[in-house]
Amino acid sequence: MGDLLVGKRILVTGVLTDASIAFHVARLAQEEGAEVVLTGFGRLSLVNRIAGRLPKPAPVIELDVTNQEHLDALADNVRQHVGGLDGIVHSIAFGPQDALGGNFLNTTFEDVSTAVHVSAYSFKALTTALLPLKPADGSLSVVGLDFDAQVAWPGYDWMGVAKAGLEATSRYLAKYLGDQDVRVNLVSAGPVKTMAARSIPGFDKFEGVWNEKAPLGWDLNDPEPAARGVVALLSDWFPKTTGEIVHVDGGLHAIGA
Repeated sequence: MGDLLVGKRILVTGVLTDASIAFHVARLAQEEGAEVVLTGFGRLSLVNRIAGRLPKPAPVIELDVTNQEHLDALADNVRQHVGGLDGIVHSIAFGPQDALGGNFLNTTFEDVSTAVHVSAYSFKALTTALLPLKPADGSLSVVGLDFDAQVAWPGYDWMGVAKAGLEATSRYLAKYLGDQDVRVNLVSAGPVKTMAARSIPGFDKFEGVWNEKAPLGWDLNDPEPAARGVVALLSDWFPKTTGEIVHVDGGLHAIGA
């Protein structure tokens, strides 16, 4: 048990299985002293079951980030469990199958808009919905999970565009919320074999890339390095860091051929 987040209240989205980065963020946050609240979408019974595997019980709130009524009620729903929030973790992304897998040139705007809405716009929507819970005399750290959008990845297609939108959204949130003492950052994680990753056509191709090129190596079955990066940004150890993308990918982003 550490004390990096003692006294902090953290909301974590996107916990679906105990293989997810979000689950390990929630676990590490609790181990570092935080009080954690989770949100889930659709499969709440599964989220509640997975929440039971955390070191301490954590309440689960239903949240569809594309549902304005859910967003409007979110702050009040969180208040039923904690009086405010010191940290928010955005681990939400979705793209219809037609937006992935090499179908880039044929994807309809309807499917593109879904990917961008859920994966990028929701970062702004979640943050602004929870702003009323920011402590009056303290800061708020918002951290999102990213997958490097500097280059095109095989089969990632419009989800790559959505991640580029997420990166830009993070910068603009940092710009517009800085005067309220809100820090907004992303952790660009290497690939991890989560339920979401398995839905990406060609995901298996990433393993060879990271094994061969990441200077520090990379384990697709280990979500903890990325989770540690998120927890560090939630802490008070980065008081003047905002609009940043922290790469936790074994260093691959820095390497060319």
